[in-house]
Amino acid sequence: MAFHKAVKGTALVGGGALATVLGLSQFAHYRRKQVNLAHVEAADCFLETNLKELPSREAQLASLQSTTEFDILVIGGGATGSGCALDAVTRGLRTALVERDDFSSGTSSRSTKLIHGGVRYLQTAITSLDYEQYRMVKEALHERANLLEIAPHLSHALPIMLPIYKWWQLPYYWIGIKLYDLVAGANCLKSSYVLSKTRALEHFPMLQKDKLVGAIVYYDGQHNDARMNLAIALTAARYGAAIANYIEVMCLLKKRDPKTGEMCVSGAHCKDLLTGQEFDVRAKCVINATGPFTDSLRKMDNQALTNICQPSAGVHIVMPGYYSPESMGLLDPATSDGRVIFFLPWEKMTIAGTTDSPTDVTSHPIPSEDDINFILNEVQ
Repeated sequence: MAFHKAVKGTALVGGGALATVLGLSQFAHYRRKQVNLAHVEAADCFLETNLKELPSREAQLASLQSTTEFDILVIGGGATGSGCALDAVTRGLRTALVERDDFSSGTSSRSTKLIHGGVRYLQTAITSLDYEQYRMVKEALHERANLLEIAPHLSHALPIMLPIYKWWQLPYYWIGIKLYDLVAGANCLKSSYVLSKTRALEHFPMLQKDKLVGAIVYYDGQHNDARMNLAIALTAARYGAAIANYIEVMCLLKKRDPKTGEMCVSGAHCKDLLTGQEFDVRAKCVINATGPFTDSLRKMDNQALTNICQPSAGVHIVMPGYYSPESMGLLDPATSDGRVIFFLPWEKMTIAGTTDSPTDVTSHPIPSEDDINFILNEVQ
């Protein structure tokens, strides 16, 4: 009798939790609809009237060389550097940006192509009661909504299927995904839903048919990372930032601070890799946005500095497009070593990844055979 009461109590608690999550999810969905109905698009006159024609590379180089002193010099033309340049120039600061290679030639063109809040981070936030992880997910979901709104030509919502192979996982993952929708609030793209085994196999016929129970589908964003980066850099240029690629920083310039008497960075000595011409770019502030090459630039200032960047390699492999439907991705949340593997449609192909392993800093990293085999084995 005691055992029967305990089971009944557990069932009531479990059912109450599910009902609560479902109710909150439906309420959030209702609020999103109301917000969308009440939302009125407002034209930003400042953005419309202050955009300029895109200057040529020659004009950009002339600006870099002729300006006596910029307020900000950004070194690195990836997502971080281009974002810093756009933010600075739209605040009225005289801004310059130099990139050694092409825009997005490094990390910013080699992502998983997702704009996501991080389902796994939310899991960590809940299981470890980590409020900072929760805040990170909340902010990421907010930024996801921003990108989808301001660049609809480069981003879109993508349904991602989570296959379920054990019955007990279905309510566990369902609650987690519904909480993900709930945290997104008004920024939730579409409500998640459950798929039967038959429907799941229609989307991904190569799933293990004998073990599959069903699937849960949730929505995240997908975008063209390299084009997004380039669009941000070009927008900064239209607002008046002096931006040029194939400009390598040879060394940092320094001058003595009249207040403290200390030597401080005041710009960079640069070289145009296309013409071989060298020139100085002076600035009140220099931003290091060189990604994995952060320490190399820091040591131009002080050779005695210790490294603060631990480079790691994330590998993706490209497979034929018939391995995934054109409009849905797949997530394996628990690989053999606990990492997450995404299986996503991209440019009529399928990309699978990613790994995370220590590596050496190189301009053109090459994936190791172990990383490639790991992804292939997990995909199987």
